[in-house]
Amino acid sequence: MSRLHYAILGIGGLIIIVGILVLVFIDTQPTEPATNVTVPEEVMPATVSSTGAKTIGHSVEGRAIELFSFGTGEKHLLFVGGMHGGYEWNSVLLSYQFIDYLNDNLGTVPSDVTIDIIPSINPDGLYAVIQKEGRFTTADIPATTALGLGRFNANQVDLNRNFDCKWQPTSSWRSQIVSAGTMAFSEPETIALRDFVNSTRPEAVIFWHSQANAVYASECTNGVLPSTIALMNTYAEAANYKSVASFDAYPVTGDAEGWLASIGTPAITVELATHESTEWNKNLAGVKAILDSYQAK
Repeated sequence: MSRLHYAILGIGGLIIIVGILVLVFIDTQPTEPATNVTVPEEVMPATVSSTGAKTIGHSVEGRAIELFSFGTGEKHLLFVGGMHGGYEWNSVLLSYQFIDYLNDNLGTVPSDVTIDIIPSINPDGLYAVIQKEGRFTTADIPATTALGLGRFNANQVDLNRNFDCKWQPTSSWRSQIVSAGTMAFSEPETIALRDFVNSTRPEAVIFWHSQANAVYASECTNGVLPSTIALMNTYAEAANYKSVASFDAYPVTGDAEGWLASIGTPAITVELATHESTEWNKNLAGVKAILDSYQAK
């Protein structure tokens, strides 16, 4: 090979080496931050978001009592399902449907409102029927259950008789005598709800139960609060449930709604028509009407 050939090869190799060094130099230089970049609307951060599940207490058997919160407003609206555990499992499913709806529709939460949801205040009673921790589907529901199975907590206390409103050691459910605990708030589940209410002072509390097909107001010793009547009518009219200002089917003492009335907090009981359906469209309409009423205030 001639000297000319060697020279050409040498020059070519030098060019390749210089090119590599230039590329390395460019790659290692700090890049300037981009300016005037418009983030597409679909990836903009949401102005309202769920905080995820928070544990506010534990059941007798140590199961977590979970809370889901949406929004950052000063006004709290609290929704509670599963007071009677697996006996009213559809109230728990309804709570989870509402949680899923808010995750997908965060903009429905008014800017000055925080929505708090406790899907199951009685997780031990729920487990007694479902035999499963956490979320479940209708496929997990046994075909038949004993009457009232899962209604009480693991101490066999009816939690909706364990609050501080006309509390007595025993109370009634239909024609049965039920335990109301050793004293008002003797149970860890009712303590968890009491402490959360006392810490947040909600504007209103809505309990989901089944199966009386109506919305009930609440009272303790001073009659029904006017704001409770307004809350009851707003939900009932939108959801097409019957509204009942006073529950008189049988004597009840120590109920959560009554305790809330005694501390000046409006509270209603939404009774689904059956133990099987969440009646989602009806209850979504009721919830939206409540949110609209607070949006207007």
